[in-house]
Amino acid sequence: MYTLCIVLVLIASLLLVLAVLVQSPKSGMAANFGASNQVMGVRQTTDFLEKFTWGMAVVIFVLSLLATLAMDTKSAQSPVAAEAAALVEEMAAPAADAVIPQAEVPAETVAE
Repeated sequence: MYTLCIVLVLIASLLLVLAVLVQSPKSGMAANFGASNQVMGVRQTTDFLEKFTWGMAVVIFVLSLLATLAMDTKSAQSPVAAEAAALVEEMAAPAADAVIPQAEVPAETVAE
């Protein structure tokens, strides 16, 4: 499931890039300075490309969430984290053959 989600995210990302590259750069402030190009269905194409772009963004978001939920927790742990956990366990468990040094207590002096 995780691999399928990742593959679908990659495909949706490529489609999103293509949709953005196909769109006309005449939007925002640049549209005020140029002539209107909304003749013979160009407006419908622009609407479709905008809806497609937003749709692909939503698909990528949803698939990313699904991939996170489908991710195996054991595979998500990095090798460094696994080594750190092993070191913590090793340090927490006292070794059976380890000798713990004892502090010498000075003898009490009796004041006479």
